[in-house]
Amino acid sequence: MKQYSVYRNIRVRALIFGLPVAFFALQMMAVVGSLIAVIFSFNLILLILMGIGNTVLYGTLLKLVQEPRLLQIGVSFPHIISNKKISSYELYDELS
Repeated sequence: MKQYSVYRNIRVRALIFGLPVAFFALQMMAVVGSLIAVIFSFNLILLILMGIGNTVLYGTLLKLVQEPRLLQIGVSFPHIISNKKISSYELYDELS
């Protein structure tokens, strides 16, 4: 009989419309905010701008999901963790 492993972190990889849950929540907040703005302003140009803005936001979020390295600002962990003291000469050799 085939056995399946239990995967407890299913929410980490869950996608809604191709976006992770946090990005989807951001998109829905933008949609609700734009709907409220359109309802209270009654402006056709604002309706068009909000539609374009939400589309651009959705495209940007999809791009960030496909290339997560765009969100990474700095190196999170060094390649080698050591207690050894590093001299300036060793640092120069490592960089070149």
